[in-house]
Amino acid sequence: MIKDQKTLKVSAIKSGTVIDHIPANNLFKVITILGLDNIKKPITFGTNLESGKLGYKGIIKISDKFFVNEEINRIAMAAPQAQLNIIKDYKVVEKKVVQVPEMIEGIVRCVNPKCITNAEEVKQKFIVTNDGEVSLKCHYCEKITDQEHMAFI
Repeated sequence: MIKDQKTLKVSAIKSGTVIDHIPANNLFKVITILGLDNIKKPITFGTNLESGKLGYKGIIKISDKFFVNEEINRIAMAAPQAQLNIIKDYKVVEKKVVQVPEMIEGIVRCVNPKCITNAEEVKQKFIVTNDGEVSLKCHYCEKITDQEHMAFI
């Protein structure tokens, strides 16, 4: 018996990074905070893909792009369970699981309008208080910011 199969194929990338296991509802947030909406390299993304881990996930493939630690920390704020697959010559040469750092600086704005970081030239600094659904405690005013209310710089 021959089944009629319809398949969609996304071309492999020769060199670059695949960001996998992004919560589907945070895919566009990751694209925005990494500035991928302004990048001039081929990018493929998919959303609402079935995932045993997340229920539904998003994925991003970026040709000729490798992320530095600050960018990986940005990914961790919106997608703490994400995985980066480093591709060279069409093969996965390294897998990195995003890890939420204990402290972040200069990535997120404090939600407290009276915080010194919003009034003066002081670098934002937060202690990560929960790394599952990321929440941050401002180093200066101690205001807690949850993942839903993070404003990225």
